[in-house]
Amino acid sequence: MTAQPQADWQDSFVATNLLPLGYNAWSGFLAGEPGAVVCSLNSPQLGITGENFPVHYVPRSRLAPFLNAWLAIPDTVILTHHHITSHILQAVDGYNPEKDVILLLESGDRASFLYLRNLPIAPPRGYEIVCKGWEEFHLDSTTVADIQLFQVNLTTPHRRTG
Repeated sequence: MTAQPQADWQDSFVATNLLPLGYNAWSGFLAGEPGAVVCSLNSPQLGITGENFPVHYVPRSRLAPFLNAWLAIPDTVILTHHHITSHILQAVDGYNPEKDVILLLESGDRASFLYLRNLPIAPPRGYEIVCKGWEEFHLDSTTVADIQLFQVNLTTPHRRTG
């Protein structure tokens, strides 16, 4: 069975963003309850590390109203079923947050529901890797105090004409 061309970019997106997806899923779960990671590719931000996309965690208790509002937008077309809201809620009720991620991915006028299972890096491990990276690159106040700042004024002096 071959993957649909449309799913190819989604597989690539998930593979490229496995750590941030796992981090967001686990940190959201740690905040209190199971839920879904929502990522929009419609407004990427270009940063020093490349493109960044808005990512949010929506807990189960707020997921139904979120889906109703999100999917009611006239330009949004959900892929797969017309009864997708109940399927997404059932998936959130039954998934294992220690191993799986429920992802809602928006791209253009399409919204995809992805149930990510058997991830090569489980959400708690992705969370740990991201947090460890932050610790490794976090500057403490003594390090920052040693930074020397040299400023060069790049404005040109006014010329006198005469």
